[in-house]
Amino acid sequence: MRIAVIGAGAWGTALAQVAIRGGDVTLWAREPEIAAAIAAEHENAAFLPGFKLDAKIRATSDLAEAAAGAKAVLLVVPAQFLRNVARDLARVLEPGVPVVLCAKGIEARTGALMTEVAAEMLPGRDLAVLSGPSFAHEVARGLPTALVLASTTEGLAERLAIRLARPTFRLYVSDDPIGAEIGGAVKNVLAIAAGIVEGAGLGDNARAAIVTRGLAELIRLGRALGARPETLTGLSGLGDLVLTCTGASSRNHALGVALGQGKTVAQATSGKRAVVEGVASAHPVRARAKRLGVEMPLVEAVDDIVNGGVSVEDAVQRLLGRPPKAEGWR
Repeated sequence: MRIAVIGAGAWGTALAQVAIRGGDVTLWAREPEIAAAIAAEHENAAFLPGFKLDAKIRATSDLAEAAAGAKAVLLVVPAQFLRNVARDLARVLEPGVPVVLCAKGIEARTGALMTEVAAEMLPGRDLAVLSGPSFAHEVARGLPTALVLASTTEGLAERLAIRLARPTFRLYVSDDPIGAEIGGAVKNVLAIAAGIVEGAGLGDNARAAIVTRGLAELIRLGRALGARPETLTGLSGLGDLVLTCTGASSRNHALGVALGQGKTVAQATSGKRAVVEGVASAHPVRARAKRLGVEMPLVEAVDDIVNGGVSVEDAVQRLLGRPPKAEGWR
């Protein structure tokens, strides 16, 4: 099964390194210079420096070339670029080829989930979602990682899991793609909150509260969208939330630390090439929750800070000043 990996950021490059061990892989980079460097030097110095890639990975900046002969596509472009790339991919991808959505986020302009964007731009395609706790550099190093591969198409997740799984890359299958992607979208926002707690010196107690109450918010939104709570308490929900709220390699957590230390979003992201999805996702997650009547005070606080100009101190006081309520996610 030839795999086309569309998107040569850190995560796409790491997934190409995993997938090449089971067959042919073509890696598409938007920037011709990155594709040329990967082909010549077998390293993605721009996004995943220091990792030697398998020489059999073919790199290209031609989308039609990348899609040619593919039996499955891993779509790994950032959430805010997925719509345009999916539109272009639809023009060159052979009929019947399934697409695995590997981006974590929600479309800022429309509030759409990645499955909703893909269903619109790639009509009739079988879709799957790959999500869970995963830092790209650890996957590239071959460190143990466990993820969820979810699809409503009968047998698709199982077939793809057999193709992609490696001894240190374990895949669990699911038929709840909405649940799998909600965790990946919302945890980015909550990781900013956890980073703010650390940067502001608010303590480990507060960080534990962020993780547990953040999970409650995630489950409430997921249930409103049709996801199962057990999916959100698994790898793609709780697992990803714990990693991004505590891992030093999380871009969203690092941004939150900088905000907690008094920097602005512009200052915290200056000079960085990688996308911090939590900033773009905070407002659309909040807006969608509001439309569904779902209470998400932590997401609201992050949105107020990163998009509304509210100070960290004021946002914290608003959270702590909320009326008492029963614990739970209902």
